Amino acid sequence: MAKRKSICGVDCEKCPNQQLCPGCAETDGRPFGGKCVAAECCRCGGKTAYETLKSELCAEFNALGIPGLPRVTELNELPGSYVNLEYPLGNGSSVKLLDDCRIYLGNQLPDELHPDSERCFGILCDETMLIVCTYGSMGAEPQLLCYRRRDIK
Repeated sequence: MAKRKSICGVDCEKCPNQQLCPGCAETDGRPFGGKCVAAECCRCGGKTAYETLKSELCAEFNALGIPGLPRVTELNELPGSYVNLEYPLGNGSSVKLLDDCRIYLGNQLPDELHPDSERCFGILCDETMLIVCTYGSMGAEPQLLCYRRRDIK
């Protein structure tokens, strides 16, 4: 199999979904059918704009002041189908907030207030919104802490 080429510079060989992915450059930045925040940003302003966006997003997560959430310093490209958890609502129903076909930026971080807990923080974003949640092993029992639209400049 030929080595895939990314638009944003990520090493496609390290992706756990590489067997399912037809490639970013090969699909014009839509490897799973939906938009990729990294590819869109790189196309518009290059890799420098993409790094600037990631820095801005990290700063926005850090400004939320969520207790136990460590300082955010890194965001990774993540397929929506991998991170689209089903959040329970107060009325007994549940909701998914993401598009399984898109690529988002996010990370999994430990809870600094409860270091021995198996629960961790999940952070996700794109150019329009930020999500912070907690969940257990393999995404079990997710709890939505923050869903916030971004102030786009």
